[in-house]
Amino acid sequence: MGPGVKQGNVQQQLKGRDFLSLHDLSSEELVYLVDLADEMKTLHKAGVTEQPLKGRTLGMLFEKPSTRTRISFETGIFQLGGTGIFLDGNDLQLGRGESISDTAKVLSGYLDGIMIRTFGHESVETLAQHATVPVINGLTDYCHPCQVLADLLTIREAKGGWSGQKLAYIGDGNNMTHSLLAGAAMTGMTISIATPEGYEPEPDVTEQAAATASVTGGCVELTTDPNKAVRQADIVYTDVWASMGQEKEQIARNRAFAGFQVNRKLFSSAKQDAIFMHCLPAHRGEEVTADIIDGSQSVVFQQAENRLHAQKALMTALMG
Repeated sequence: MGPGVKQGNVQQQLKGRDFLSLHDLSSEELVYLVDLADEMKTLHKAGVTEQPLKGRTLGMLFEKPSTRTRISFETGIFQLGGTGIFLDGNDLQLGRGESISDTAKVLSGYLDGIMIRTFGHESVETLAQHATVPVINGLTDYCHPCQVLADLLTIREAKGGWSGQKLAYIGDGNNMTHSLLAGAAMTGMTISIATPEGYEPEPDVTEQAAATASVTGGCVELTTDPNKAVRQADIVYTDVWASMGQEKEQIARNRAFAGFQVNRKLFSSAKQDAIFMHCLPAHRGEEVTADIIDGSQSVVFQQAENRLHAQKALMTALMG
């Protein structure tokens, strides 16, 4: 079976599917999406316009504010020939008590796809259960799979591949950590997570990632020592210490994470050519110092741009 046939099979497998977490994908499907994002980025940079979603409409439901998710999806669907409709959860009947299941059925009659960015992951699962069009998880408190698609593209651009790379994540065991664990394990990377005690990622996510890594040649490490995690790392990644909805915990979290700042001293433990990553928005002076995030080894804005191309690949695969 030639590569074209194999790629066509993967394309057919993805068509019409939901994308709620990276665990919804096989490793083959994940690589296909990153390859497609890479191809779309190349075409975009060359000024080539393709519109595989002409006449299609994406509903974008937001219960959390957004910069990168909204703009990348809205711009992406436009560039693909379709239309994006911004839906504020407070403006819909959801804000007055209409059920998610009823909303899913109604929206399915109007739209070709739904992207939702919200708090509880169960809301996305309920939406997908009752919708008859593809549902994309733009972010929940549990995971952030769209971001990691862009991250994997960025790592491959910067490092030439994934296998054998060590990714050190420093900070909270949050939705980003969960998706990075899955993405790193599926692509054969070593991922070393350093969190304060009590802020570890969910055990079931860690266990699933470790099982996947045992097949792909990757490795999952958990520690409370950021220096151990960063030692000889190829990629150093962090995120804010208090995510949306955790603002009341900010003072307590600042104390707990005091030794987990990515600064020049910590970063020097990584490999000399290590890159720095952050999903943004960033709080300079808290989880990372300005000289690191704005330094020559930072790829955070390359990451942010790659959200557009990853989103376009995802929409094309699911809605095309």
